[in-house]
Amino acid sequence: MSFNKSVLICDPVDPILQKILKDNGLNITYNPTVTYDELYNIIQDFNIIVIRGRTKLTKDLIEKTNKCLIIARVGVGLDNIDLKAANNKHIKVINSAESASTAVAELVLCLLLAISRQIIKANNGIQNNKWLKKELLGSELKGKYLGIIGLGNIGKRLSRLARGLNMNIIGYDINPIDDAFSKEVGLIKTDLNTLLKSSDYISIHVPLADSTYHLINKNKLDLMKNTAILINTSRGGIVDEESLYHSIKDGNIAGAALDVFEQEPALENKLTELTNVILTPHIGAQTKEAQSLAANVIAEKIIYHLRTMGIK
Repeated sequence: MSFNKSVLICDPVDPILQKILKDNGLNITYNPTVTYDELYNIIQDFNIIVIRGRTKLTKDLIEKTNKCLIIARVGVGLDNIDLKAANNKHIKVINSAESASTAVAELVLCLLLAISRQIIKANNGIQNNKWLKKELLGSELKGKYLGIIGLGNIGKRLSRLARGLNMNIIGYDINPIDDAFSKEVGLIKTDLNTLLKSSDYISIHVPLADSTYHLINKNKLDLMKNTAILINTSRGGIVDEESLYHSIKDGNIAGAALDVFEQEPALENKLTELTNVILTPHIGAQTKEAQSLAANVIAEKIIYHLRTMGIK
């Protein structure tokens, strides 16, 4: 396999990524609006492919590569990459999962506060010359139970923020949860069903995989309190949106806040018909700080892995 130091960046990324890679002698092609057809015609020319969430590296695209050593995802999830195809081609797949922890956790906290205090309705009322004070009886977060599904980087960061608001933390993860961390935040470890039954707010922080697709379905939603709020900032496919719609509409749960959807952009999503939901356009990692950190992290990882391959 020939190595010509070629890097294709397929999505908008912080400029620091290009600077670091160029400073290390790599040749950059920056095409942040590249289409599937365009990518199919050029992907075989590059050693390193860099993407964010927009570009999908399907089996067909990956099989077309013949020089690729590294696929780098500037962000957390890897569900837009056919990992099996990449493994079959012996391509190293990396991401910058650690870079988004604070940004996503803070968004969850923002959504918790906004939906608990009906901030959207309050703002819209004043903008439409309506003084809705008597209608806007909210809830405090202090003393409430926050169920966190997935205690990775983001789940841990959210736990610490929520403890600062004197919330009680219930946690579930398929992986062992560190005892020192559990003691730090007073974490109540439990199984998924108990978490769903016990929590006032539930926040999801797991990757999308076959095992987590529609993890939150009708049966799981039926376990939740009718006063509970579901928050999803992980991946859209983890929540069965059709079941969620009916669960909220029928009053089986109180509402939801979603930053991710099964189909994006979610411009005709039926959840927009409901008033007790907050919907944001996948902005979890959309902070200046997170984007800069993600670009730095992925650049350093690319350089590191090239060196471990004996390439300087």
